[in-house]
Amino acid sequence: MASTKADSQPQTIDLNSLPTAQLNNIKNQLTQELQHLTTSFSQLKQAQAKFRDCGNSVGDGLQKSEGKKELEGLEGEDGDLIRAFADLWDRTGTPILVPLTPSLYVSGKLASTETVLVDIGTGFYVEKTPPAARDFYSRKVEELGRNLQDLEKIVQGKQGNLNVVEDVLRQKVIAESSKGGGEGTT
Repeated sequence: MASTKADSQPQTIDLNSLPTAQLNNIKNQLTQELQHLTTSFSQLKQAQAKFRDCGNSVGDGLQKSEGKKELEGLEGEDGDLIRAFADLWDRTGTPILVPLTPSLYVSGKLASTETVLVDIGTGFYVEKTPPAARDFYSRKVEELGRNLQDLEKIVQGKQGNLNVVEDVLRQKVIAESSKGGGEGTT
């Protein structure tokens, strides 16, 4: 079926003209949509926190190895001390816990501090340098932040619509009950 410009424009409906049963259906539909959007909002918040944690892990876990490069360029009377100190920065072989699921970890050893594997989604991994990985995760956190702001506006709009429908429904129920009460006494 072809769509016209009129079909793509939101339609305004006078809620006062709708029967109570139809208002109840609209209220239920808005409630379900609101629950779905709220769940999605929560899941996006969790994903944002996970990306932030990943970025922090890359930064915290590997930044010491990056400091080693700065020390290697230093020379002087204490060359042996500088080399010994630089070796402390090398985290290769450091025992780590590797997450398989959110609650299951296996022990392992850090193979390299020069590159990390970054999960880019749907089971695909890309090898990146630690600064590139931190940049990737920070961009993901920012993108999710923008999506959360957009979703929050939608949730607020739906909540406003639900409040209006509930108010009209409440008024209709009160009006119907006062009509029914007035007719029974005469």
